[in-house]
Amino acid sequence: MFDPQEMVARFRQRAEAVRSRGIPPIEGPERQRFREQAQRDFTDYAMIGDAEAELVDGILTLRIDLRPKDAPAESG
Repeated sequence: MFDPQEMVARFRQRAEAVRSRGIPPIEGPERQRFREQAQRDFTDYAMIGDAEAELVDGILTLRIDLRPKDAPAESG
């Protein structure tokens, strides 16, 4: 059975793995491309890792708050 909370936890683990992995012995433009891709991977995994996941009637909904942490909450 699919557990959306487990999926979110796996993405949290992936984000941490990207953050803590080393850079392979590459130089020049390839090194910069590797770093940029790692940053994109981390961002994607971290966003999903921070999501509130809900599975209702076979539809998975991920709610991701992209507001800055210090932004006031909107009421309404």
